[in-house]
Amino acid sequence: MTDNASLDFAQLGPLMKLAQSLDLAAVAELAERVDLGELIGLVSRMDEGTLAAMKKMMDSASNGKAEVPPIESDFYDIRDILTDEERRVMQQLYDFMAGEVAPIINDYWMRDETPVEVLREGMRRLDVPTLIYGEDIHARAPHAAVLEGIATMEIARVDPSSATFFGVHGGLVMQSFMQCASDEQKAEWFPRLRHFDVIGAFALAEPKVGSGVAGGLTTTCRRDGDDWVLNGQKKWSGNATFADLVIVWARDEDDASVRGFIVRAKENPGYAVEKITGKTALRVVENGLITLTDCRVPESDRLPGCTAFRDVANVLRVTRAGVAWIAVGCAMGAYEHALAYAQTRRQFGRSIGSFQLVQDKLVQMLGNITAMQTMCLKLSRLQDEGRLTDEQASLAKVFTASRCRETVALARELLGGNGILLDHHVARFFADAEAIYSYEGTHEINTLIVGRAITGTGAFV
Repeated sequence: MTDNASLDFAQLGPLMKLAQSLDLAAVAELAERVDLGELIGLVSRMDEGTLAAMKKMMDSASNGKAEVPPIESDFYDIRDILTDEERRVMQQLYDFMAGEVAPIINDYWMRDETPVEVLREGMRRLDVPTLIYGEDIHARAPHAAVLEGIATMEIARVDPSSATFFGVHGGLVMQSFMQCASDEQKAEWFPRLRHFDVIGAFALAEPKVGSGVAGGLTTTCRRDGDDWVLNGQKKWSGNATFADLVIVWARDEDDASVRGFIVRAKENPGYAVEKITGKTALRVVENGLITLTDCRVPESDRLPGCTAFRDVANVLRVTRAGVAWIAVGCAMGAYEHALAYAQTRRQFGRSIGSFQLVQDKLVQMLGNITAMQTMCLKLSRLQDEGRLTDEQASLAKVFTASRCRETVALARELLGGNGILLDHHVARFFADAEAIYSYEGTHEINTLIVGRAITGTGAFV
């Protein structure tokens, strides 16, 4: 101990803070410079006010140590708009994803496979599509878009691929039935789709036609008696390798109109599908390359509500909002794993979450997420009010996909070398964000849709 240590109350602060942080090495180092006898004497001479101030400071330091803030990425509490029952279902949906899907998802990601039965049984048990579509086959629930968006967000928060599985089945396929099917077709398929008794897929994009599909659809259909004959190929169709039915869009050889068909995939000899392999993103989604060779479909399985590409575009407008919500959930998942890592990873004697540069990354990520959430919430409200436009949906897709990409990159940076390991999950979100950036309308095409709306001039070619 030092013999000439001159200790006053202000010097006690560093010692108490270090003691409360349990950094024993640092406490011992400081104690070497402190005379304990003088310290005890100093404390004994303190008046009640000074002792109370010391106790308050120690309690504050203790509370700061014990109460680690919860990991929460809904900073503005957007779930507050839901009813208690809806919040309960959304919590159950997240609990299912976190409890049953999260433990297995990295394995399925490595295997390039979809955990079909796990997702089917969980989503059937929770009956989320009924919240969105109700029991009515003619109209969605009053605020279906908001419910669908938050449900999609909760799924993607654990795994964006599972949200894509849900988005294809509950979005693209069920919305195609809602907008384009006859009452008889809805009565046959809607209850089975709602309860996941059958799984649907959606086939629009083609091997040589992606963004130009509106005017360049090459898959053809022609009427032959009571049947239609389909020929061509479709690419990137999610769920296609195991789907029971596939919604196929084709151009009529007679009048060049666009028509939609229900193809019963497992019983049609003219339908073949090959799983697309070698993907580096959304590997849990089984995308298919579909080949239609004189594929015969009865007239009763043609969607009568589709006579032009604008009918397909109406489906895409609605579901593009869903993809924006997937981007939100993907960013939330990456942020939450990064925050948990920052709270527990220690370097230089303390958690990395105590470093300014790490906090800067976390705040940037949370800012992106909050902006994305509030934008998508307004977007879904517009949709529920019947006021959603193509350019509004496109702006949401452009913004959320871009901010998601930035957010997952920050999360990967925060984890350092561990950011490229699946063990910490962030690597999966980082990779999956690249697919979100490009599917359901590329960043560039959606940008040009918005650009045309605000300038009055199309710049597509």
